[in-house]
Parts: sequence; C-alpha cells; structure tokens
Amino acid sequence: MIGKLKYEWLNQPGKNILAGIVVALALIPEAIAFSIIAGVDPMVGLYASFIIAVVTAVVGGRPAMISGATGAVALLVYHL
Repeated sequence: MIGKLKYEWLNQPGKNILAGIVVALALIPEAIAFSIIAGVDPMVGLYASFIIAVVTAVVGGRPAMISGATGAVALLVYHL
C-alpha cells in the first residue's frame, strides 16, 4: 500500500506542482467572489477553500474529481 501511495504521489512531481499552482491561482478569485456573494469576509472563503483542498489531498481525491466547492460554501454561509 505504501508503495502505491509513493508511486501516486511522487510519480510526476513537476506536473503535480504545476497542477497545484494552477488550481490555487484559479481558486483565489473564485473563493473571494463567492464569499462576497455570500456576504461574509473574503478571508472566510479563502480559509474554507484551503481547508477543502487540504482535506481532499490528504483523504484522497480521484482523477477528474472537482473539489472546488466554494460555490456550495457560498450557498451554505449565505444566511450567516
């Protein structure tokens, strides 16, 4: 099992790092925009999107999995 995890995580580090940077750059304005729509501080959206990304990375995402749930977070925290 550990060998499989090593292979999945360390197989192509350059592509993984590039993918992470692209997702982070796309997620920042999305998180800020949806938190403004929800009427909360933009830092709340940034923290929520960061936590979702970390949980998905640790628990294990799947290929083509969409974990950018800032839109769903905006709907949930709208009434707060």
